[in-house]
Amino acid sequence: MPRPRSLTTRQIAAAALAVIDRDGLPALSMRTVAAELDRRTMALYRYVEDREELECLVVDLALGPVLDRATRAPAAPSPRARLLTLLDLMREAVGAHPGILPLAVRHHSSCLPALRWREQLLEALADAGLDAPQRAAALHALVSYVIGELELEHQAAAATATATATATATGTAPAGPLVPETFPLLSAALAARAATDPAHAFTDGARTVLDGLGLT
Repeated sequence: MPRPRSLTTRQIAAAALAVIDRDGLPALSMRTVAAELDRRTMALYRYVEDREELECLVVDLALGPVLDRATRAPAAPSPRARLLTLLDLMREAVGAHPGILPLAVRHHSSCLPALRWREQLLEALADAGLDAPQRAAALHALVSYVIGELELEHQAAAATATATATATATGTAPAGPLVPETFPLLSAALAARAATDPAHAFTDGARTVLDGLGLT
């Protein structure tokens, strides 16, 4: 008789997510996940075929709350409101585990929660009266906005933290801001963005994209 399994793929995904949250995505490996579970590395291959499958499991676990909350949320009064809710939910899901963003982008075409999220976006776009070509273009614009905005929010913040830590360790001053005299409009725009709550900035940008798509 085969030995009963002592782990589940969900437990493995949770351990992988814990590694990413604590040590960053570069630390993710079958070895570090096995150590997190107090198992030998080879033992994981009874449940997970390779790194690719491990990454998909992590994305499924991290983005699962998007579908759960979208399903439980009260019915939005309009397609535009539904779209804003779906975009905000994706931001919150990635924001809870920002290290998974590259994985979410890499596996967006194979991760079930991401596929269902895009299907819900398309349903709202259809209810707004867009035909198939318009829906395809709008979906691309919305997904591109979310990915770009999340990269700016989380990866830029990580880069700033790294630069500050390096400057502290070396005793040098971190790179200063743009010179307003040289880049007056860009300096003003970046200053305004830095003074805005990230969640509000995300929603404001989403509204601008929806305005451009004619979804009023």
